[in-house]
Amino acid sequence: MIGVTTVEDTFRQRLLDGLAAAIVQDGYRATTVADIVRRARTSRRTFYEHFTSKEECFAALLTEANAEMIRYITAAVDPKAPWQSQIRQAVEAWIACAESTPAIMVSWIRDLPSLGSASRQLQRGMMDAFIDMVQSLMDTEELRAAGVRPLSRQEAIILLGGLRELIATTVEDGGRPSDISEVAVRSTLALLGPASS
Repeated sequence: MIGVTTVEDTFRQRLLDGLAAAIVQDGYRATTVADIVRRARTSRRTFYEHFTSKEECFAALLTEANAEMIRYITAAVDPKAPWQSQIRQAVEAWIACAESTPAIMVSWIRDLPSLGSASRQLQRGMMDAFIDMVQSLMDTEELRAAGVRPLSRQEAIILLGGLRELIATTVEDGGRPSDISEVAVRSTLALLGPASS
């Protein structure tokens, strides 16, 4: 049944929350399965009933976080607003998501690629989901009427990669994602605006 939460779902979520808390406190690399289960107030046995490894738990955490981020950004954009407002709404929603969980965002950007080839498919799948979101958000009458052309896959990768790196370096340097809000909006407007066609 849709919307029904089982005991298994509850334990799984507690483990994901335990990993998220450990990442915030100690970083992904320093986190162990013991740290996750301690924070989740459960057992190693329960952990291994849900995940085969810390890496699999991390993949599940990032998959859920990114799906939530896509839902949040999509809901934040008013497709009937002027094109500049739509772009600002999307970028500011992206920044707000990063601001709410900066350690998880940086871990996604830095730690996931370090897991090597095992994480490559997950990375590509996440990027594809964000590319689809950007291309969908740009497919509005308001943007077309303003002369904003569709964004290619390659351009979407440049845009998303740039925003991700800007957030990561800002957080790593002790700043907050919101510190780069205006430059992120200006840069995105310059890339996507009608003058760039």
